[in-house]
Amino acid sequence: MSVTIVIPARYASKRYPGKPLVELTGATGEARSLIERSWRAAKAVSGVDRVYVATDDDRIKAASEAFGAEVVMTSEDCFNGTERCADALPKLPTEPEIVVNLQGDAPLTPAWFVEDLIAGLRSAPDAACATPVLRCDGKALNGFLADRKAGRVGGTTAVFGTDMSGLYFSKEVIPFTSKSYENDAPTPVFHHVGVYAYRPAALRQYTDWGVGPLEDLEGLEQLRFLENGAKILCVEVEARGRQFWELNNPEDVPKLEAMLSEMGHP
Repeated sequence: MSVTIVIPARYASKRYPGKPLVELTGATGEARSLIERSWRAAKAVSGVDRVYVATDDDRIKAASEAFGAEVVMTSEDCFNGTERCADALPKLPTEPEIVVNLQGDAPLTPAWFVEDLIAGLRSAPDAACATPVLRCDGKALNGFLADRKAGRVGGTTAVFGTDMSGLYFSKEVIPFTSKSYENDAPTPVFHHVGVYAYRPAALRQYTDWGVGPLEDLEGLEQLRFLENGAKILCVEVEARGRQFWELNNPEDVPKLEAMLSEMGHP
């Protein structure tokens, strides 16, 4: 199956305008933009035919082409990354069998997360899309709970059935557990990693459905699939000791730079 990675990137972020062009300094002291680092993460994934940056902004287009990326210009009206991938789909030279949405604010996404995701969707012909989940240890779970107690969203959690079909995704910590866990102990809570692999037909349906009440309440784009009866395959992945974080706010920059340095990313 042919695979294309699309990296959605918009300039007009409400929380962090211009975020794709923010520069992050790596282990060698070299500064590279967030969008370039995300593109490099995408290029590290094996078994991928093409990688595109999808944007509605000429500044992001120019910066992306300067470091060698292929760019697809998309509508300013895209509501989220999935809609931007759907808008990019008919503008690609050929339609791939699988489209991967590697978000432009997640440059530390391990290549094997995406490789496992692609393999999972290939093995599940009844799934509209697939997304990774990572079992929380006690440290991660306690951090999520502390964030919620303080009124912050620490991450998205996922629950799924015995066949790994997604049942629900939430910014609350689900499922509830009354137990306490040591920092290195496995827990029944799974962190949802915001990467998606779609079948093209599912992307076309997505934009036709429009925003549903659960997607609107949670602010989670994947809930649109569940609200319309489409199967999301949850693929369990392993961190293998790697750290990863998304750049959501300006205060995340030092954290990402420290991770880049620690992992030896130039």
